[in-house]
Amino acid sequence: MHPVLNKNLFFVKEHVKIFKAANSFDVFDPETSEMILQCREENLGFFTKMFRFTDYKRTTPFEIDIKTPNGQTILTVKRGVSFFLSTVQVLDERKQLIGMFKQKFLSIGGKFEVLDASERPLCMLKGKWTSWDFKFVSNDGKEFATVTKKWNGLGKELFTSADNYILQISSQVPADNPLRMLIMAAVMCIDLVLKE
Repeated sequence: MHPVLNKNLFFVKEHVKIFKAANSFDVFDPETSEMILQCREENLGFFTKMFRFTDYKRTTPFEIDIKTPNGQTILTVKRGVSFFLSTVQVLDERKQLIGMFKQKFLSIGGKFEVLDASERPLCMLKGKWTSWDFKFVSNDGKEFATVTKKWNGLGKELFTSADNYILQISSQVPADNPLRMLIMAAVMCIDLVLKE
């Protein structure tokens, strides 16, 4: 696992473009304003691009590579065509499956089960329908991380109409724990599956 994922606080900024088919985000360290990760959808097929401009946008497949600024891939987040409930796969730098997110049926606000590569449950990703607040919660109620658009540590000028948000991982999640990779990947999952 790349050491950058051992940080506990990340600012995720969406690239805003008119007539944008591909998704792209930059991830910053909020304390230093240094860009630490780039998230790009580089291999977008012709038909996927076309459907991104229709009502079927939420059903299109995606594959986002999360890389360091020097181009080293550390994670890939991907999903095939989805008509109802999404299953999103997370791959490590060697393209090995490390886990997945399965969207729960009839969940208000958005709910995903976070699974390891053997499909064993690790935690739940739960959201609120009325706001952009998501939490990673264990079965016994322990909170591993939060994703929100509200954070007092950054100026309002960073929060435009684009999907920009803060990911805060609990210090209870040990360094080099694979759950950190799934939590980072889930930020893309939230944006592409629930918020498009």
